[in-house]
Amino acid sequence: MSIEVNKLVVHYVDKQDEDTQIHLRNDEMQVNDRVNVFIEQLHHAYNGKPGKGYCAFSGDKNSQVSAAMQSYRNDELGFWHMTEQATEVLKEELNKYAFNETGYLVFCHYQYVATDYILIALINIKDHYSITSDLDLSSSRHLDISRMQLAAKIDLSAWDTQPDDARYISFIKGRAGRKVADFFLDFLGCEEGIDPKQQSQVMLEAVEDYLSEQQFDKQEKDTLRKEVFDYCNDCVASGEDANIETLSETLSKSGDTQFDDFYKDQDYALEESFPVDKKTVTSMVKFSGLGGGVSIGFERKHLGERVTYNAATDTLTIKGIPPNLKDQLQRHYEDSE
Repeated sequence: MSIEVNKLVVHYVDKQDEDTQIHLRNDEMQVNDRVNVFIEQLHHAYNGKPGKGYCAFSGDKNSQVSAAMQSYRNDELGFWHMTEQATEVLKEELNKYAFNETGYLVFCHYQYVATDYILIALINIKDHYSITSDLDLSSSRHLDISRMQLAAKIDLSAWDTQPDDARYISFIKGRAGRKVADFFLDFLGCEEGIDPKQQSQVMLEAVEDYLSEQQFDKQEKDTLRKEVFDYCNDCVASGEDANIETLSETLSKSGDTQFDDFYKDQDYALEESFPVDKKTVTSMVKFSGLGGGVSIGFERKHLGERVTYNAATDTLTIKGIPPNLKDQLQRHYEDSE
């Protein structure tokens, strides 16, 4: 197992209207195989969440959480007491916002691939129903891990070695129309740093410019785009940053100029390493759009072959439509005759 849990505490948060109720667990949870499996699932579910932001502790904001965390790391404060102090801060901040939240507040200190993390997540509850052997209806409450929206992960190793790099904390930005990001930044006492979406977009522009300058043919370009996308996708899954050196090794196999030299010469505003926004990099290998009741998506390599676009008439022509769509269309016309 790649996850090794050191400490785990779970509290209960119930915010209804303007009143937040906190129910604290009395002690740390005993670490066993079940705990390790749970945190591993939570870790991978968190890494797979799209649209994360990156930040660092800020001296201009409430420093109670960072101070408590540092006291724990200095062996001046127990892990449970650190979570108690942080939970009180969360209660105060949550009362400032109109949205309601009910669920289990998880604090976990663990190692993953030789890196220390503290994960803080508020996990909502979902009711599940089943039928008993007596054919009665039974219900149980489960943690809805896949839909968690309030969570942050602090890279303790990066906090130690790169405290001035404003991205050693990642957090889920949350649902549109809700100030979840603002709330969690205030709770943690953080200022947002690097923008994964912006960096991913700059990377795409640099890659496309590089491919054009090297005069690769269409098939070579499609192959290289797919390799870059696969690398970025792996970074998203593992929670690691994309690295320019690795991108250059991928792109520069048959080019006269190394990609890392190219992007430096052209002065792109691109970090040596950066967190990846999956939705942005997907456009490297796929075109898609939604509007007016029409949803269209296809792999980029098909443009100009199976799919052609006429800008003058604003039309797409698709040769060889998917069999399931073809079957639906044929049935529709047969029924209408």
